[in-house]
Amino acid sequence: MATVGQIIFYSMVTFIFIFAALIILILSLAFSKSTSTVMSRSTKPVANLGEDKLLSCYVSTEVQQNRLSVVSVIWEKKDLGLVYVYKDGAPALAGQAPQFKGRAQVFPDAVAAGNASLLLRSVKSGDDGEYTCSISSSAGRGNVNIQLRTAAFSAPTFRFSDGVLTSEANSWFPKPNVTWLNQTGNVLNASTSFTQNSAGIVSLVSTLHSAQVSETYNCRIENNLAVALAEATITGSSVSARTYFTFSAASSLILLNNGHVMISVLCFCYVA
Repeated sequence: MATVGQIIFYSMVTFIFIFAALIILILSLAFSKSTSTVMSRSTKPVANLGEDKLLSCYVSTEVQQNRLSVVSVIWEKKDLGLVYVYKDGAPALAGQAPQFKGRAQVFPDAVAAGNASLLLRSVKSGDDGEYTCSISSSAGRGNVNIQLRTAAFSAPTFRFSDGVLTSEANSWFPKPNVTWLNQTGNVLNASTSFTQNSAGIVSLVSTLHSAQVSETYNCRIENNLAVALAEATITGSSVSARTYFTFSAASSLILLNNGHVMISVLCFCYVA
């Protein structure tokens, strides 16, 4: 039979466990109310050098149902610091890294609806790296990491003369591979020359001999980040073409073989 002392001891232990459980429950509820899900439509985007790029960052759909208040946004780049800060309804750029001055912005109306996407103008090779987007609002707070990769890619142009189909592309980095295929997917013999400028950007000229009028040929230009798949149809002395761009986190060759590449851009061209 338990003594009075033992009863008191076990009662105290039970009370301590119950109290600890209540504290944990209260903290978990408080944390769940103060944290919102922050997402990005692409956490590994590829930006074309010299062009503008929108880095996606927004709160979950459930939070966006109501217009948010007291929204603050912080964009940071790993090992560099602040990219852009927006709080109290205005930019707060006192600590902004010099690399991003005049080149970064968010959109106030979009921010109020939970969209803190960052527009980065005239992308440079030094913009490559890991970014963190943090959002704090009346609905909670959260962040997402985005790995921006930079490359140069351009759609090829075509010309046809005396049975020779020529493809030219003036801006690629890293240096790409070029492959020609016929309509059945067979690889064709072609010759390609490359020219590199002082910035390392590569231009190319690729020629396919014995090309036939009314036939369609595929010219695939690809490096480890971007793929341009151009379909060129010879119509008399002219060439009509359209180019699909795809982007990948791994080698595009691997992704193409496994069917996991997502078409991102379609460019229609007509060359006389």
